[in-house]
Amino acid sequence: MRYCKKMLELARFHAILLLLLLNISAVSAEGIRVLKTEARIVDGRYQFSADFDISLNFVVDQALTLGVPLYFISEFTLIRPRWYWLDEVIAENEQTTKLSYNKLTRQYRITRGSLFQNFSSLGDALRVISHQSSAPMILPKMGDYIVAARMRLDITQLPKPLQVNAMATQDWNLDSNWYRWIVHPIGISAERERG
Repeated sequence: MRYCKKMLELARFHAILLLLLLNISAVSAEGIRVLKTEARIVDGRYQFSADFDISLNFVVDQALTLGVPLYFISEFTLIRPRWYWLDEVIAENEQTTKLSYNKLTRQYRITRGSLFQNFSSLGDALRVISHQSSAPMILPKMGDYIVAARMRLDITQLPKPLQVNAMATQDWNLDSNWYRWIVHPIGISAERERG
């Protein structure tokens, strides 16, 4: 009899905990969205940048705190629109940024390739990740171009058990979707003529 009561209490506790977790992840405003985009000329080439707002939900934040590294992929695509055929992709640029947490030092670490930087708070680390720039690109012809920018959480680099969970729920779906803007490359020719 005692065993049944304890099992019933344990089942109630788990049900309440599950409801709390579901409500917390549903109520919080999570995800990635584009705040600002920019195109500027650097050494005769265009460099595109985007500022993102990154808000981690409860599930992703807890996984990070428990030592699961997160991989954010930022993508830039330069497109030349054509009225007579499909649009032409001129250049594509992709960068991966790893965000991890070290419980021993209580620091967050951003890693890009072999470079890394430590932060004492998650907010500071996310502010740095939120600003992404493309590699400099040359615009081959005059005319209007479309630049597309996107940032997403790469669930394929999560540990295998979490990948299954990530595909089954929306908690891991952090994606800004493609944001497009038009660039008029009139400043390039003027800069090349001066040089």
